[in-house]
Amino acid sequence: MKQKALKQCEEHATKYAQCATGRTMSVVWQCRKQAKELNECLHQYTNDAVLEEMKREYTLQQDVKGPLRA
Repeated sequence: MKQKALKQCEEHATKYAQCATGRTMSVVWQCRKQAKELNECLHQYTNDAVLEEMKREYTLQQDVKGPLRA
């Protein structure tokens, strides 16, 4: 889920990284806008509804493969 979210939000992550480059403490207030945009984007792909959907898809895939054999 995390990898998918980062891929989908790559543009926002790049903007935040560019803003943060060369900064230490000032990144907090200088890059606030970029951080907020990145977090909003990531939240679209990392919330409980998405997790439940991924679990459902995984379960369906396992059902198609059949029971595990010992």
